[in-house]
Amino acid sequence: MVSSFRVSELQVLLGFAGRNKSGPKHELLLRVLHLLKNSSCSPAVQIKIKELYRRRYPRTIDTCGDVTVVTSDLSDLSPDGASTNKELRMNLQQPAPLIPPVHPDVQMKSLPFYDVLDILVKPSSLGTSTVQRYHQEKYFIFALTPQQVREVCISRDFLPGGRRDYMVQIQLRFCLSETSCPQEDNYPNSLCIKVNGKLFPLPGYAPPPKNGVEQKRPGRPLNITSLVRLSSAVPNQISVTWAAEIGKTYSMSVYLVRQVTSPLLLQRLRMKGIRNPDHSRALIKEKLTADPDSEIATTSLRVSLMCPLGKMRLTVPCRAVTCSHLQCFDAALYLQMNEKKP
Repeated sequence: MVSSFRVSELQVLLGFAGRNKSGPKHELLLRVLHLLKNSSCSPAVQIKIKELYRRRYPRTIDTCGDVTVVTSDLSDLSPDGASTNKELRMNLQQPAPLIPPVHPDVQMKSLPFYDVLDILVKPSSLGTSTVQRYHQEKYFIFALTPQQVREVCISRDFLPGGRRDYMVQIQLRFCLSETSCPQEDNYPNSLCIKVNGKLFPLPGYAPPPKNGVEQKRPGRPLNITSLVRLSSAVPNQISVTWAAEIGKTYSMSVYLVRQVTSPLLLQRLRMKGIRNPDHSRALIKEKLTADPDSEIATTSLRVSLMCPLGKMRLTVPCRAVTCSHLQCFDAALYLQMNEKKP
């Protein structure tokens, strides 16, 4: 399998394994073969080999072929290659465990304060492994195009204290692998993320709703832009470690997004137009209509021109389309409060 790799693919594999990736092709291939022969070769490296092979030969690969071809490369270096192949055939006769799809048809809930520009990593299953019993680990690799790098760099803003902020961000999201409806952000247990070998700090735990309930991190998208290599020549690697849960599988995805400000959202809201006043009149008549099956009747309705959120006079009265209340809130203040929400 690795004998058919090109120089660029051999360099990606050696860089992934932390080995020297400079030199002609025959030296790179020799390093990869010695890496596979080494007993300390991790499952992540083997998975990476399969991923690179799938990218080059998407139609000519199957699960059994992956393992057989990798083993044939090892037998070239090992004197007991025949016994290795014999053990492999015995293992292949055993029934394989149920593996979740690599790219399930999972849809994430759209975020009002972010416009998705591109999908860098499709929703990918964090499948459980029988080798790693407690903590699971999986690697993902993505690369940015020159245009994407340019968009991120142009949007950079330097803040006091040497910090940097980006309007165009690389966003990492987790959710349950459910296809019935769009999913909200949801983290696996004991989640640990490394981007290009650097630990990414996760949001703090939310206070439990009541005593005895396990604390959980609030689900939200993760901005990993500061740890990403902003170059089209070097790929980026994400390492995800988590604790498996019985009956639950999670998915991970990476997006290129543009942050939207509250004034822009308010402008988009105004462009949708104003609801016809007849709708509010009909709602008032419905509430004042006596119900013959009820002993209580509504004889008056009272609404305020003060926003219940900011306790100030309404400037842009707003009400959700699913709301049955007459009382409105101020749209500008509501968007500003949610924009600053941690």
